[in-house]
Amino acid sequence: MRIGLLTQWYDPEPGPAALPGMLARALAERGHEVRVLTGFPNYPTGRLAPGYRLARRHDEVDGATRVRRVALYPSHDRSALRRVANYGSFAVSALVSGTPALRGLDALWVGNSPISVALPMWFTRYVHRVPVLLHVLDLWPDSVVASGFLGTGLVSRTVERGMAAWCAAMYRSASRVAHVAPGAADLLADRGVPRDKLVHIPVWADETMGVRAADLRAELGLRPDQVVLVYAGALGEAQGLDSLVDACARTDDPRLVCLIAGSGTTQDRLRRRATAVGASNVRFLGQLPRERMPALMATGDVHYVSLRPGGMSAYTMPSKVQATLAAGRALLVAAEGDAAAVARDSGAGITARPGDPDSIADALREVCDLGREKLELLGQAGRAHYDRMFSVAVGADRVEQTLCEMVADPGFRASRRLR
Repeated sequence: MRIGLLTQWYDPEPGPAALPGMLARALAERGHEVRVLTGFPNYPTGRLAPGYRLARRHDEVDGATRVRRVALYPSHDRSALRRVANYGSFAVSALVSGTPALRGLDALWVGNSPISVALPMWFTRYVHRVPVLLHVLDLWPDSVVASGFLGTGLVSRTVERGMAAWCAAMYRSASRVAHVAPGAADLLADRGVPRDKLVHIPVWADETMGVRAADLRAELGLRPDQVVLVYAGALGEAQGLDSLVDACARTDDPRLVCLIAGSGTTQDRLRRRATAVGASNVRFLGQLPRERMPALMATGDVHYVSLRPGGMSAYTMPSKVQATLAAGRALLVAAEGDAAAVARDSGAGITARPGDPDSIADALREVCDLGREKLELLGQAGRAHYDRMFSVAVGADRVEQTLCEMVADPGFRASRRLR
């Protein structure tokens, strides 16, 4: 098949932005002709990646994949205005300069975040008559509301309603709508997406994290018997990390060390809280460079995943769940819904009630009682579960199968003959 990928994020951008590139290569290895429409790489710094110069468009070859990059406003800071400029500029450039590269496709995979990708998606769907698989990697407007970008007030509520209507139009135009967390199916159905259009395609992880790097234990002065819990990621309200700090203060096992790496709006508050409650077993590492993340992953005997209860938490699958499983490390999950279910089903995790320091402290004591060797066994079980359920190969199989079903659909084939 001739398969297109429409995504604002692509290699060499790291982290979640690298996932579309993994899909493109996996599909190309299966013999498909793959074309990618994306922007100039600038995530996460907001500056163009080395070796790139902004232009109206730029074509390149990535192995067996053809990539067209189009101009955008590089930015990834906390400014809502600049973020809108970043999203909007890519959408317009992709529509004007990118959609010709998608002509003649059999099917198109679209990463839905940001939802401004609807402009080139709709053009390709209705003008080029290409069926679309819309992969809902982030739920909008929910994720924007949770981030605090919209603020509060009448204008914010109006924007939120407009986003919801925009998303509904995207869902209607797609032949299939894929969701990454099982719980999102009911939510999308409640928002009007027909059940027969919904397909569960979990997202994969950067599997290079599974290549065990030298750890940071010696550098951090950690003893061989100490059990290390790592939280790496955003330090924001949605993560509810205050309860982790409180739980660490209530855990008196001298083997426990909690490492918190990352930055965000709550980082200063968390540091003050750790001092106030006497959580001397918590260390803040700040924002580590990407190249040190494999070493940090190897340092943790168990990795912490947390979401505040309520809101989106029941149907959210934080990407660090798959990343931890892929790295063969154990999980401690303080969240509702799908993330907790994966921790239990994989055999790699321990769960606690989100926002409950006593429950989290009980889980920390269980982690210490297991010890490093048994936690290693949990991690191995997690890696086996990742290979069965979340790997790039499994994800590409599910995407490929869904695209084939779309292309074979008699209704869509008839509509294409009417061109």
